[in-house]
Amino acid sequence: MKDIFTRIKSTPGPLGQYQALADGYFMFPKLEGEIQPKMMFNGKEVLNWSLNNYLGLANHPEVREADAQGAKDFGMGYPMGARMMSGDSIYHKKLEQQLADFIGKPAGYLMNFGYQGMISIIDVLTTRRDVIVYDSESHACILDGLRLSLAKRFVYQHNDMDSLRKQLNHAMPVAEQNGGGILVITEGVFGMAGDLGKLDEIVKMKNEFPFRLLVDDAHGFGTMGKTGAGVAEHFNCIDGVDVYFGTFAKSMAGIGGFVLSEREIVDHLRFNMRSQIFAKSLPMPMVIGGLKRLELLKNQNELREKLWTIVHALQKGLREKGFNIGKTQSPVTPVYFEGGVDEGTNVVVDLRENYGIFCSIVTYPVIPKGMLMLRLIPTAMHTLEDVERTINVFSEVKEKLSQGFYDKPMPLRNLNT
Repeated sequence: MKDIFTRIKSTPGPLGQYQALADGYFMFPKLEGEIQPKMMFNGKEVLNWSLNNYLGLANHPEVREADAQGAKDFGMGYPMGARMMSGDSIYHKKLEQQLADFIGKPAGYLMNFGYQGMISIIDVLTTRRDVIVYDSESHACILDGLRLSLAKRFVYQHNDMDSLRKQLNHAMPVAEQNGGGILVITEGVFGMAGDLGKLDEIVKMKNEFPFRLLVDDAHGFGTMGKTGAGVAEHFNCIDGVDVYFGTFAKSMAGIGGFVLSEREIVDHLRFNMRSQIFAKSLPMPMVIGGLKRLELLKNQNELREKLWTIVHALQKGLREKGFNIGKTQSPVTPVYFEGGVDEGTNVVVDLRENYGIFCSIVTYPVIPKGMLMLRLIPTAMHTLEDVERTINVFSEVKEKLSQGFYDKPMPLRNLNT
């Protein structure tokens, strides 16, 4: 027998193994100041492209006022209890119905955390008799939900409709034999590469196969579609999306999430989602603030228009300079370079220490070996000057990479831990 703590100390995990080198800089970096494009990191100002504050609502004066008023009127703890026991309110119900009306579904349910909410949604919607067919690049919350579910699973190649059709053909006899059904799971916007789930084509496939469709639209809600109602609005196929999941942690610049569907399905989720039944209700300041955020999202289209002005300028400028930004169709902007993990860490240090640019880096195994990805998240708060500066810096970094400049470690100066 081996002591659990002894094992943990000797095998810290795939990310924990880098703690000594990465903690406080590459992982768990400390950004300080108001939430805006220019913040403080490691004792200096940086231009920040790593905040999911798409519409700039985090520091919107009306949002700040609503958050503060909610805390003043109710305190941070209200309601004290889970929704089912003692944590419901007319404000929770109001926000749920407004979200459902906006997206175009009959009913909705708020969740205290989006990640745990998605896990529970998958668990509750499926049984051991059912089959789940899901996209290979699904978010971690979906994968964790799959681990919890007792349903049989089939995975289809990313956004490949022929592969989806093949897996549905595999799923059909299994579901029929077990007396169960089929749930297809995909995302509206894939948050790493920025491409859109082919919701319109998946919905059309319902003519061939009897399945229900669950869509995680965390990055699409507020950014995609004519009114910001997400990727299903973009493709004009919301009626074919059976269960719609969104989060407050992106365009709404908050915390929590929501799920929308038919009234009977939402009620089933309400009475069976363990992550909500046995956990505290979404705090009232976030609910009151959520009502204001949704109001602004619906009524101030100029916020989304400004976001897309920045998105188009950034992506167009990068492409014109010869950068590979993949197949993004959303604000998520990946910039791909050739290079290994060691070079990637040096690129990040150079960007942050010498150029004052803060963005996230992604390396193998998330992307293929020999490739680096710098992930940029444009917001309505960025300026065209920010875009021009970033493109110029990236051009210099690209040239340095080609010359082998990042083969040797870059020094970290004044690291504040």
